[in-house]
Amino acid sequence: MRKSARFASTLVFCGFVCISAAAAQTDSSGAGKTAKRAATGAATGALEFSARITPTAARREPVRQFTFYILTKSYTEIVKEAEERDPAPARDEFIEGLKVSPELRAWMKAKDTLDLSAPDMDKRISPEDILGVPEFLLAYQRSNSGGVTSGFPKPKYTELDRVQRPEKFKKLREDYLAALMKFLRKHPESTVGLELELEGINPQRKWSALQSARNKRVSRAAPELAQLKFLARRADTDLEGRASVSGLPPGDYWISTLNLEANAGDMHVRWDVPVKIEAGQTARVELSNLNITEAGANP
Repeated sequence: MRKSARFASTLVFCGFVCISAAAAQTDSSGAGKTAKRAATGAATGALEFSARITPTAARREPVRQFTFYILTKSYTEIVKEAEERDPAPARDEFIEGLKVSPELRAWMKAKDTLDLSAPDMDKRISPEDILGVPEFLLAYQRSNSGGVTSGFPKPKYTELDRVQRPEKFKKLREDYLAALMKFLRKHPESTVGLELELEGINPQRKWSALQSARNKRVSRAAPELAQLKFLARRADTDLEGRASVSGLPPGDYWISTLNLEANAGDMHVRWDVPVKIEAGQTARVELSNLNITEAGANP
């Protein structure tokens, strides 16, 4: 009987010891987690910001329920990186690929222009250009043919002369070009409307389409690059236009709208505002008309 009582006492004592040890271990684990959370909090920082826009001749309005992106690189620089990955079409290479005369290619490079149908084209082209560039000469002849321009010189040779009587062709052509030059200098108004005859060979539309396609690719690639490579956090503003982010490692960040626009009244704006995060501190930033990156207004 005494042995049973002694055995029972031993069991109770062992159970008490085990419970005490488990409790101590739990307390120790809880304290460790608390200490770890405290250390993590001390090693990171926080960000609080508000976003408000002042429309034209109106009160300032909060940017409500709008997603902002906290980036580790300026979105402006990210766009540049996206542009470098997809370079703009080379202008000279584009000109060299055109099915036009070498003289016209050289003229476009020298004048730094591709729009042959510009309204002021007649002022850009000199008499020497008209006689020296086959496309300009043909356009000038067409715009003044059919008796439209009184006294306009006419060639006295034919294409057959070029083959059968090359020397005669050369002399008659030189005389014709000399007569054209004299007429051009005496009647500069005869170049008016020249651009209409050049519409069929105008490369500007094709060049603009190439640039537009590349710009669209970049506008799609930049936001993707920002979110895949440089995104730290996202933050949605509340009804007062406020948002906050915690647990940010110390460093330089940018509060960005990417390629999206925040709207208020007639204003459409974007932000890409730098902010420095320090450990154990909260940075506060006010986004307003004063620090926008781009702005537009409805007419």
